[in-house]
Amino acid sequence: MKRLQEYTFPEDLKTMSEKEMSLLSYEIRDFLIEKVSCTGGHLASNLGVVELSIALHRVFDSPKDKIIWDVGHQAYVHKILTGRAQRFDSLRSIDGISGFPKRNESPHDMYDSGHASTSLSIAAGYAAARDLSGADNKVIAVIGDGAMTGGVAFEALNNIGSSGTKMLVILNDNEMSIEKNGGGLSQHLGKLRASKAYLEFKKQLKKTLKGVPCVGDSLYSGFEHVRDTLKYALVPGAIFESIGFKYFGPIDGHDIHELMDAIYLAESLEGPVLLHVVTKKGKGYRNAECNPCKFHGISPFDPDTGELRKSSDKPSYSFVAGEKLVELGGKDPKIIAITAAMMEATGLDPFRKAYPERTFDVGIAEQHAVAFAAGLAISGYKPVVAIYSTFLQRAYDQIIEEVCLQGLPVLFLIDRAGNVGNDGETHHGVFDFSYLSHMPGLTVLAPKDGKELAAMMDYAMTLKGPCAIRYPRGTVSDLSHLGGNYEIDGGSEILRQGNHVSVVAIGKMVEYALLMGEQLKSFGIDAEIINARFLKPMDLDKIIGSVNKTGKLVTMEDNVITGGLAANLLQLLSENKVWGFSHLALGWPDRFIEHGDSELLFKRYGLDVDSMTERVRDFIEREA
Repeated sequence: MKRLQEYTFPEDLKTMSEKEMSLLSYEIRDFLIEKVSCTGGHLASNLGVVELSIALHRVFDSPKDKIIWDVGHQAYVHKILTGRAQRFDSLRSIDGISGFPKRNESPHDMYDSGHASTSLSIAAGYAAARDLSGADNKVIAVIGDGAMTGGVAFEALNNIGSSGTKMLVILNDNEMSIEKNGGGLSQHLGKLRASKAYLEFKKQLKKTLKGVPCVGDSLYSGFEHVRDTLKYALVPGAIFESIGFKYFGPIDGHDIHELMDAIYLAESLEGPVLLHVVTKKGKGYRNAECNPCKFHGISPFDPDTGELRKSSDKPSYSFVAGEKLVELGGKDPKIIAITAAMMEATGLDPFRKAYPERTFDVGIAEQHAVAFAAGLAISGYKPVVAIYSTFLQRAYDQIIEEVCLQGLPVLFLIDRAGNVGNDGETHHGVFDFSYLSHMPGLTVLAPKDGKELAAMMDYAMTLKGPCAIRYPRGTVSDLSHLGGNYEIDGGSEILRQGNHVSVVAIGKMVEYALLMGEQLKSFGIDAEIINARFLKPMDLDKIIGSVNKTGKLVTMEDNVITGGLAANLLQLLSENKVWGFSHLALGWPDRFIEHGDSELLFKRYGLDVDSMTERVRDFIEREA
């Protein structure tokens, strides 16, 4: 066979025999393991959809037919089958191909995905546009069973079912999202079985009753109640049929012949069809099959052993948060841990092991997680909600209405804040300062290092209202050698005295500010470095004193400048009649930040230490 890079996909796929397609599946798996072991990325989910992706691109005519991947982390095979194999060495690298579908990357990518549960709504829009324009293209949405726990997926199912539009929904059931699925839907899917008995019964019933002279049609309609009763008895999948879908499955998602037969059958029917496909996450690579959570999203690794090529002895911020929560939970039985399908990823696994009855994974349902926490808080408990920054955006309304409006003591541990690197636009947590800062009554904190994160969690437990602590991805910093004050209720802290410029930094950028301060010193610039700690309520006394002394202010944040530290501080200084100073804001611009290595992105946008030193020098020279 040819090497993958030598095929002209998807055209070559159309002429392959089933044996050739089966051999192709092995070649794709080997290719994925080879490439992802070097670049890092989402491996297990892609290994699980190889045959499904082949079958879809064999049956359908992309990009005329719209294949829409929920989340999109499992679209690597789709990318290979649409002519991008030769670019896989650049996967998730700066200026390389994305780990998710991107419309500006290929006409075969139908929308820029990255978050879960949205494919059905997008597909419904595509189907409505097709119907309105009189086109004849097919619309296919591929959604995982984990993503089906998201509320927006149910909203879309309800709408699609009632619309009656022709559309194929493929439910990729691998019993996993990032971690093992739970909940009622997961249990229901576990019970589903193909039911030839019901399908044959329905076919024969219609044929027999409609054959009765004069009264056949009315007799068949009148028998509807009995028919539905038998349907519910014989077909567990009737939960989907009851809202307007024709249900088929479950079928083997690793049998190309069976997949193609089922897809052709589904396409022969009118209206919406749900095809239930069972796959194995990590299929074909023993390390991923045995540990699909680890290989869901993984850094570069040794393909033989499965071990990471680079590892750090330092703990991550997620680990520090999780260990501290275990400590707090041991002191207070009212503390509850909640997450949305990210127990291990957010560091909550030790808490789950220590206090399983006080740990809740609600699935990919961030809105529910926050409202659920509100109900617990009203009842006298102290819920801690651990969710990635970019995913907490989905619960914006619940944070305002269910938590802040009622002043409830819910603690949000906001993981992966700021620039997260290779996952790109949909995953950078650069908006949380902006979407949280205007919520009344919410305390917003960001630690400079791991020790300060633990101290902030202690402080949060003393508050009577809601609190959010946001922290970055990766290993913790340790700035304790600087001395400093870890008493959080003391507000901001001055880490370095200076007379020429006041540098106010928050979170991860505090360490960068200190390094920048050392470089500025070599140029004769004496910078005063202040760790803000609080975005809200901001401790102004030290900042005002410093700005009045230097007359120059630099703000540093791992957030978009719009609505973040700079915007909030300038407003407060104005309200306090602090004028007559010049200001330089260092943070992310008003745009979506592409994927790539985190440090390279900092450098590209002038936010690495060397670049910021030059920017501050230029600023001081201009204002001299």
